[in-house]
Amino acid sequence: MDKNESLKIENQLCFPLYAASKEIIGKYNDILAELDLTYTQYIVMLVLWEYSSLSVKELGAKIYLDSGTLTPLLKKLDKKGYISRTRQEEDERIVIVTLTEKGAKLKDQAKEVPIKIGKCIPLSSEEAKTLYTLLYKILGNL
Repeated sequence: MDKNESLKIENQLCFPLYAASKEIIGKYNDILAELDLTYTQYIVMLVLWEYSSLSVKELGAKIYLDSGTLTPLLKKLDKKGYISRTRQEEDERIVIVTLTEKGAKLKDQAKEVPIKIGKCIPLSSEEAKTLYTLLYKILGNL
């Protein structure tokens, strides 16, 4: 591929990843509005439904977000009563995020989200599995 061809948008890996991500997140936002969650809040809740309690640093590492981005998001989830934030006694610089009972109950309502999203994405289960594997391969090497 010559240099001019390599700069065409259809030859950029980043573009279809960006555009597909944007479209899928838009579908999530439509569905998540029923739960009063944004997409990023949903991602945080997914992690907390799995782990119950993590430091902000651990949470950020799992979802590829820094504490500056997470802090306002966590404040909103705290205000909704889905999580609590407390400073660790041994080291007050460390903030622990814990799922509340209200946040745990939200999990039951969220169980339909993956099913609804699956209906919006025109991939077979095998194609989806391949895409998932490839995306995590990219993430693992970045």
